[in-house]
Amino acid sequence: MADGLTIGQAAAFVGVTIKTVRHYHRLGLVAEPERDRSGYRRYRSGELFRLVQVRTLAAAGVPLAEIGDLLDAGPETFAATLGEVHDRLTERIDELIARRARLHRLDHGDRALLPDRACAVLDRLAELGFGPDYVAGQREAMVLTRALVPEIFDSFLTRLGRTLDDPESVELTKRCWAARSWDPDDPRIEELASALADKLLADRPLLAMPAGFESRPDAASRYGMVNHHREDRSPSIARLNTLIEARLRAAGIAVPRQ
Repeated sequence: MADGLTIGQAAAFVGVTIKTVRHYHRLGLVAEPERDRSGYRRYRSGELFRLVQVRTLAAAGVPLAEIGDLLDAGPETFAATLGEVHDRLTERIDELIARRARLHRLDHGDRALLPDRACAVLDRLAELGFGPDYVAGQREAMVLTRALVPEIFDSFLTRLGRTLDDPESVELTKRCWAARSWDPDDPRIEELASALADKLLADRPLLAMPAGFESRPDAASRYGMVNHHREDRSPSIARLNTLIEARLRAAGIAVPRQ
């Protein structure tokens, strides 16, 4: 040991691989020691100390490209740079925690795409007796709204939440869902559309489109993707939505036209 350590011994002492030590040498982070009489490089305490410094900083998240200048800097620069590394690590930790939370939510299917407030509304739908197909349709509508028309997402959730607070509205909504099996010309559809439009108009502020939304060239398409979601599966629901929109427009609500 008096002549120093081999590269394998130095790597083992520091807790890295021989390949890593050689990489540090190539980057100029640690000077290669002199060779002994036998032609082997021998690592003494000075090189070992530098290896420990580099390994510690790299493990703490300092980019290898910055370590050399950092170790050669004065105390003030060293402290300031470590502060910046600390901030970057904190941001990364926050991002990883958020990712872990999203992964945890994958246990609930599409709920990974929705905030807790929306998930609570979906839970209430199930508690009020709405079937899995209806809840799935509402979940899809929420995901589409958040992605395509985020400006109205909060009001959409608020309106749905208030609907669930009103027993009469809950029953109307269940009738709406039952209407998917009706004939499109069933006279009950007009009656149902009128009742639903009246309920919506009772809370007009939640029907207002965000300022500037209608001027967007794709506003109608975005809105239509959400409001007419799943209509292709039921002609009667398509007619019901058309009648409701017509009544809202007649009442002065700016419903985008496709």
